Amino acid sequence: MASYEFEGEDLLFYCYLQPKASRSEIVGLHDGLIKVRIAAPPVDGKANATLIKFLASYFGTAAKTVNITSGQHSRRKRIRITGPVLLPEEFKSLFS
Repeated sequence: MASYEFEGEDLLFYCYLQPKASRSEIVGLHDGLIKVRIAAPPVDGKANATLIKFLASYFGTAAKTVNITSGQHSRRKRIRITGPVLLPEEFKSLFS
């Protein structure tokens, strides 16, 4: 089962990235990871940059507070968000 945790005020979770989607969105789980579709291609870091911007908007925070802590060149990534303003119900419901 997928999970998220807080380390102090930082939100930590793993995601599975699907680049070149028709739109950017969180769509559920994939192998126990949060599946995120991103509209950008996986070329020259565009998918990672778009993922950071998308997650910042989704959690109501600035892009500089979203970090990919592992998986820079992989579809499986560990994400750290410092001080997310929002924790959307649809995000929390993925884990129940």
